[in-house]
Amino acid sequence: MEYPPSLLQQAEDLLKGHHLTGFVAGQGPKHPKIMLIGEAPGREEAKTGVPFVGASGKELMKLIEEYLHMTREDVYITSVVRRRPYSIKRVKDKKTGAIVEKTPNRTPTKAEVYAYARLFDWELDQVRPKILMPLGNTSLQRLLGPSAKIGSLHGQILHCLIQRAASDHQGYVMSNQSYTVIPMYHPAAFLYARKLEPIVRHDWEAIAQKLDQLETDKI
Repeated sequence: MEYPPSLLQQAEDLLKGHHLTGFVAGQGPKHPKIMLIGEAPGREEAKTGVPFVGASGKELMKLIEEYLHMTREDVYITSVVRRRPYSIKRVKDKKTGAIVEKTPNRTPTKAEVYAYARLFDWELDQVRPKILMPLGNTSLQRLLGPSAKIGSLHGQILHCLIQRAASDHQGYVMSNQSYTVIPMYHPAAFLYARKLEPIVRHDWEAIAQKLDQLETDKI
């Protein structure tokens, strides 16, 4: 996806002084059945410029192939922040004793999400997916607001308004049209907490059945 230079510049202006690196554009076909929405690129994504290619991305592709019988080429993949957010940590090297600087991934801030709000809105209007699938709290709250929690909404099919950037650049307003939103746990969630894996797999299986039923009802 190629974005309007004005929207890219607007984001950069708002992000001055923030610790972010790389840039990853959304990828996939226009008018897909599903738009997968992550929070931000990780280290591997920032290196390659391709969304969801790290460990969690590989798990995500396995899930959509196993349960939805789709491939990476069938879905549109994006995130609510386009550059990798990182922290700066100085730690002692266990072998040498020297102080070294590390830059681990971190969760993007609300200000960083908002910096890309107009760009995300533009992308959504261009892609026009049938279903929005936010993965985790950051992307879910970008769509539905800060009170939305993945722990209570995961695996549900919602038909609702979503947040869009306000025209006066002062926060968000609700959309005029309703969207189909299916919140799901981010695949990284069960990579770090394996007890979540049965819940995640149950969600994907249930959603696959519900989507199949919706398609059948239309015939």
